[in-house]
Amino acid sequence: MSAGAVPFGARLAAAVAEHGPLCAGIDPHPGLLRDWGLDDDAAGLERFALACVEALAGAVAAVKPQAAFFERHGSRGLAVLERVVADLRAAGTLCVVDAKRGDVGSTMAAYADAYASDASPLAGDAVTATAYLGWGSLEPLLAAASASGRGVFVLALTSNPEGASVQHARDPGTGRSVAAQLAREAAARNAAEGAGAPGGPALGPVGLVVGATVGDAPARLGIDLAAVRGPLLAPGVGAQGATAADLARVFGAARPAVLASSSREVLRAGPDPAALRAAARRTAEECRAALAA
Repeated sequence: MSAGAVPFGARLAAAVAEHGPLCAGIDPHPGLLRDWGLDDDAAGLERFALACVEALAGAVAAVKPQAAFFERHGSRGLAVLERVVADLRAAGTLCVVDAKRGDVGSTMAAYADAYASDASPLAGDAVTATAYLGWGSLEPLLAAASASGRGVFVLALTSNPEGASVQHARDPGTGRSVAAQLAREAAARNAAEGAGAPGGPALGPVGLVVGATVGDAPARLGIDLAAVRGPLLAPGVGAQGATAADLARVFGAARPAVLASSSREVLRAGPDPAALRAAARRTAEECRAALAA
């Protein structure tokens, strides 16, 4: 991947068309390691993660390793994450590194180097980020991602219930919620990248994380998700309580931009790679059918 590469939005659209709208998570929870008969150490992590890559690469639109579960094993865990990113790239499967990074100034520039630079072994095809230090704090990451053909998914309406206390809060001046403002900023950035313009990409590089469990929150908060013209990562399908059918209710006219995310629900089918692959493909088809309705 490098400057001049096919933009992330276009690569994601092609992957979804081929495999369905599923981003399968690699979340090596201690409990899942135990269920797979593995030790909760770096060796167990490696066996778990590489089995997931074997099963999921070429079977789903994207794979999302959760960085925290690798980081908890220190440098050996990070080495496994680097291997996952490299193996997915070699297999031609999109990799979304779920790191949720966010900071200011030179620190954010360092995160950009780590997760959106061709020189970094941690840089997948996209990364998750938080803008709660202000949208402008994301600039180093957004610029690096645009230059290298990568994507950034910005947290907007998350699936955890406590997130509403911040995300639904309204600016007393504009009356606009925090989440709505983030959506407006993402839409403006994608418009600047040419998304939706004649001859331009359908989806820009800046996506949002919008949980599949948030119900009618987008409508209540006045958020036009379709106007973002960026990919919408929708965690919460499966273990967190959302069904594939919830996707259509939450996203409405923005359904074509949705990339549903499921982790534990799919991973419970392991450790057999064939069973894991079958579970992922079944979930992908359920999501495709729900979003096409």
